[in-house]
Amino acid sequence: MKTVFFDIDTQIDFVFPAGALYARDAATIVDTVARLNRYAAANAIPVVSTIDAHSENDPEFAEWPAHCVVGTVGQQKPADTLLERRVIVPNFDTAERIDTVQQIIVEKVHLDCFTNPNMPWIIEALNADRYIVYGVVTELCVAFAAFGLLQTGKRVEIVTDAVRSLSDQAERDTLERFRQAGGVLTTAEAAVNGWLT
Repeated sequence: MKTVFFDIDTQIDFVFPAGALYARDAATIVDTVARLNRYAAANAIPVVSTIDAHSENDPEFAEWPAHCVVGTVGQQKPADTLLERRVIVPNFDTAERIDTVQQIIVEKVHLDCFTNPNMPWIIEALNADRYIVYGVVTELCVAFAAFGLLQTGKRVEIVTDAVRSLSDQAERDTLERFRQAGGVLTTAEAAVNGWLT
């Protein structure tokens, strides 16, 4: 059974208290995210890492504080979450090679990672049977990724001890909707000690 990990938006602006749009307690999951990513690399499991890549005058900033502007420190991923062999897939049609890398970093300018036009061929090329999803924030970008992956008809799991939210209630509601839609809730330990092959 082929597994793919999805590391959602673990960027400095979101996961560290000094970040522009810090998700409460998100700093507490950085080590877990790093461990999951390293586990994936050690076991030949591809990691898709989504990242916001905004312009300075992005329309999204009318609703949210400016964050993850391309070229800023806040847009970067914490070093521990990066894998050695990686490629950045921009938010426009491209044909990057992904078969020789450990980490596919997918840029996006909207909450939903599936708005990146390259996601369909990435999903097809990875041809996974199981997706493990974690990152920030649960009720927004994590939810878009998880529910989008459920549309593949494959098993999708959210790692509940490796996600953080802006609202506890919104997180609970999102996880329940995900479970009712056929998703699976798991933990980091279970994800790596479960039925990975």
